Amino acid sequence: MASPDSRALIETLVGFDTVSAKSNLALIAFLQDRLAEQGVPARLMHDESGRKANLYATIGPQDRPGVLLSGHSDVVPVEGQYWSSDPFAVREADGRLYGRGTADMKSFLAVAFASLPAMVAADLTTPIHLAVSYDEEVGCLGVRRLLAVLNGLDVKPAMCIIGEPTGMKVVVGHKGKQAYRVRVSGLECHSSLAPQGVNAVDVAAELVVFLRRLARRQREQGRRDDAYEVPFTTIHTGRIAGGTALNIVPKDCRFEFEIRNLPEDDPEPLIDEVRRFARDELEPEMRRVSGGAGIAIEPLASYPGLDTDPDEAVVSFVKALAGANEHGKISFGTEGGLFQTTAGIPTVVCGPGEIAQAHKPDEWISLDQVARCERFTERLIERLSG
Repeated sequence: MASPDSRALIETLVGFDTVSAKSNLALIAFLQDRLAEQGVPARLMHDESGRKANLYATIGPQDRPGVLLSGHSDVVPVEGQYWSSDPFAVREADGRLYGRGTADMKSFLAVAFASLPAMVAADLTTPIHLAVSYDEEVGCLGVRRLLAVLNGLDVKPAMCIIGEPTGMKVVVGHKGKQAYRVRVSGLECHSSLAPQGVNAVDVAAELVVFLRRLARRQREQGRRDDAYEVPFTTIHTGRIAGGTALNIVPKDCRFEFEIRNLPEDDPEPLIDEVRRFARDELEPEMRRVSGGAGIAIEPLASYPGLDTDPDEAVVSFVKALAGANEHGKISFGTEGGLFQTTAGIPTVVCGPGEIAQAHKPDEWISLDQVARCERFTERLIERLSG
């Protein structure tokens, strides 16, 4: 079962309400103090507002590359969800710990930081680096400042382990993501004179149906990788809003869509198709009625997929730590693709908990998963010592 130290630290970290819209500085300060107690300095990288920060620290030799354990501090909101107990106070029942972030992904951070005394005492010959980022849940935004700093260092990590929930299985690939907001501007009029207006909702609906056709084409004709649960690039419309009253032709409509692409698929040609359809098929008809009508498509967030060669040293190394012979791929995204493509650091994903338990009411992680992560970390310290 999980150690009392890890269990207590999970409870503490979950107690920090670090929903992405809020500051994470209290949690970062707490972890910085934990490092300082062990004589380990930490480097912080703040966002432009000064309300959020990444943390980076190295335990062991400073003059050589080591193994990076990386996780994010932010969690998704709880509003609109029914919880059986306070989501920011850990509840234990039936071998599980319930609370926002237990699975995604404060338990991994808790195990890593609970292991600090053992790391410091181990006389590491290869260092262990620790990284904690902000705003992962809203597009992997904060880690980019961390990566800019890593790229400027004389020595950066030799490999990276992202501790997202994989059930402690070794993951070598995940999809990338491109998210967009579409704003359709039409022309209002009384609904009895509908042809004299430009119905923004109708136009948005045509574009959403076009996206649906692209999604169907990807499913039926696109590249496939059966290592993924969903083995093709997907396109999904998630939010839409427009109009003011039934008897008014709506002037405005907006919606958001995303592409989750296989790492081998370039999403830009798909985006180009969407833009061409809007420009060549929809806007001319709109502007015959109103010259001010139009469609704006703007990016919201993006991150690359992860595609680590199974023959990379990081894969066999992490398999040994996890006691696993197999590797797999996941459909959800992580910061791993950015570590790989932006910083050139070979990366895998391996952490406690299951993604199926994340982002939902009564999120939970089993104590067995926490214990497996502890054994993983113990093996890491042993491998890098002496």
